[in-house]
Amino acid sequence: MQEEAVRWNIKVSKETDLSLRAFLGARGMKKGDLSKFIEDAVRWRVFHRTIQDIKSRNANINPEELQRIIDNAVGEVRTKRRAQKKS
Repeated sequence: MQEEAVRWNIKVSKETDLSLRAFLGARGMKKGDLSKFIEDAVRWRVFHRTIQDIKSRNANINPEELQRIIDNAVGEVRTKRRAQKKS
């Protein structure tokens, strides 16, 4: 199943444009690779911000309690996966 692409119209400074194109060109990437690079950068940034939000939200939680919550969640997922593999 192929994802449907959407078109973005974005504006960046001339300096950013030239820097990025030089960066991509130095690595042998072509014009079409610009979209792939931007998509990868956006995914990384969203992931990074999500991690920062989670860290901030959990900053005041006792580390042992947080580890217990994580261990329980991981255990539940592993139990479900094992059950799925058996069926």
